[in-house]
Amino acid sequence: MRRLLCVHVLLCCLSMAQPFCPSQCTCVFHGRTDGVGTRSVLCNDPDMSDIPVNVPVDTVKLRIEKTAVRRIPTEAFYYLVDLRYLWVTYNSVTSVDTGSFYNLKVLHELRLDGNMISIFPWESLKEMPRLRTLDLHNNRLTNVPTEAIPYLLNITYLDLSSNKFTTLPSDLMDIWPPFNGRPVSTNASQKVVLGLQDNPWFCDCKISKLIEMSKMADTPVVLMDLFLTCAGPDNLAGVLFQRAELDNCVKPSVMTSATKITSPLGSNVLLRCDATGFPTPTLYWAKSDGSPVNNTVQESPGDGIRWSIMSLHGILFKDAGTYSCKAKNVAGDAEATISLSVAGTISTTIPPPRPDTGTGPTSLGTTFIPPTDIPNSPSVMSTALPRTSTVSAVPRKPKTTPSNGLQKGSLKQTKSQQGGNGRKLAADEKSKKSEKSKSVEDLKIVEETADSAVLLWTADGLPNDAPLTVVYSPYGEDDTKRTVETNAGSGKVLLDGLSSGMRYSVCLIAKGNAAGKDPCIDFYTLDNVDDDGQNRFFMIISGIACALVLPLIVLLLYKILALYCKGHNTASDEEELEKESYVKFETITMKQRTLNTHPTELWARRPTHESERMLLCSRSSIDSQMTYKSDSSRSEYLC
Repeated sequence: MRRLLCVHVLLCCLSMAQPFCPSQCTCVFHGRTDGVGTRSVLCNDPDMSDIPVNVPVDTVKLRIEKTAVRRIPTEAFYYLVDLRYLWVTYNSVTSVDTGSFYNLKVLHELRLDGNMISIFPWESLKEMPRLRTLDLHNNRLTNVPTEAIPYLLNITYLDLSSNKFTTLPSDLMDIWPPFNGRPVSTNASQKVVLGLQDNPWFCDCKISKLIEMSKMADTPVVLMDLFLTCAGPDNLAGVLFQRAELDNCVKPSVMTSATKITSPLGSNVLLRCDATGFPTPTLYWAKSDGSPVNNTVQESPGDGIRWSIMSLHGILFKDAGTYSCKAKNVAGDAEATISLSVAGTISTTIPPPRPDTGTGPTSLGTTFIPPTDIPNSPSVMSTALPRTSTVSAVPRKPKTTPSNGLQKGSLKQTKSQQGGNGRKLAADEKSKKSEKSKSVEDLKIVEETADSAVLLWTADGLPNDAPLTVVYSPYGEDDTKRTVETNAGSGKVLLDGLSSGMRYSVCLIAKGNAAGKDPCIDFYTLDNVDDDGQNRFFMIISGIACALVLPLIVLLLYKILALYCKGHNTASDEEELEKESYVKFETITMKQRTLNTHPTELWARRPTHESERMLLCSRSSIDSQMTYKSDSSRSEYLC
């Protein structure tokens, strides 16, 4: 009996040791024949309002669906260290804390679709390093911040459809091919699936990369819906991405002043690049070895244009390398490279061996040898090359009198130093003469205008293909220097892009010249007289004058024509009046209708007396009652 009781207690303990399943959830253990299995938990009680906290710790898949849960609190799943699939779908979630997914190191899939989330804690994704699937569709999200892009690098399934997105950061497209610069792979397992449909996209330059991606036939990024449409601006509303043509959106293009530059050791170098694009791109410099790049300036003289200059002062061998000028805007990026080489050698001066020294290595480095016998002679300073060398002195044979030997040795050393110094001075004089014979002279400025000038020079002793560098800048502004590469044989160069009415300094640098020996000259540009403005002013005044004078001319011509026509009509009217009126009353009688030389002369006139005129006038009232008695004769009376 006691044994049965012990067995019963043991079974009860074992049953209690089994994982406890929440009352509003269903727990299913998927076992295998080898005794290893996985546990999934489904919680879909409509009355559930909080995330359950007593989920078995060995749960691999947790589904919370169609409940009244409105918030996912901090560390809601921290004890589920084996959780790989988390679905909190079609609930009423409006708030997700930053630490909601703490300690989910092996989570592979996170689905939060069908909720009312307006702000998602993107930084919480760093707690899930193995996350590959992120489903946020059918929420109220409006933007993806730029800070979230590093956390999306490993995501292969991203569903942002049916939200309120109008735009996406341009850098987001740069994490996927072909914008990340990696070769396009045909492996289906490396495809990235994006769900972006059912969003009110505003089609401008910010999403130009997304529009370009939608037009690609073969790309590792697969869109769930190829027929993405624009909701704005008005001229593109309802237009498919594949047919959208964006205005004022141009990828950058970069151009450098030179691709390869070789400059002597210790000289100053200016590297310049110009970029165009819209919106106006930004420029930054980088070196191939990753070392920092300083002393850069840039300026944008107008929309869509920007230039940048990087200055290197007193260049050393470590400054040699490849420099990249990179331009970037929301439409894309571009870069150009400049290869800089440093020419020249560093001489090393080795002091002669001491008399009491036999054989030994000579230290390398910076050595200073003062002159001994030559007054006012310059000191010699030299820097050693980065390599090791040894100099052996020939041992002297000892003599019977060491003091005399030492004196002779010192005298011999002094003579050798004097001879060496004399040879060095002769070499310096020779080099000075050669430098003087090979120089640039007669530097002058001609043809100055408001924005340009022509620099002329004469190269004595220099070959025609000897490289020259023209450096010019506004007077006293060394930070805005410009350079022009040319050769000695050209004899002139055009300096353009100048400002009117300003003083400029220009120097002509020849390769191998000593620092500070380059010829320089100052000049002024002409004041910019606004001829176009004056011409426009004159045109306006002329137009006003023409507008005032032209009506007067037309009126004058009208008056002249009117007077001319009036005079002609007056003469004709007088003639007609003379024909139709009579100064004296006459009696008109019919003549015989005969053919004569004047067929129009039908009536014959004769003079009448005063009595007949009165009679005619008195009978004029009954003239209208007269009848024709015959076709051949009739009488008419006119008063």
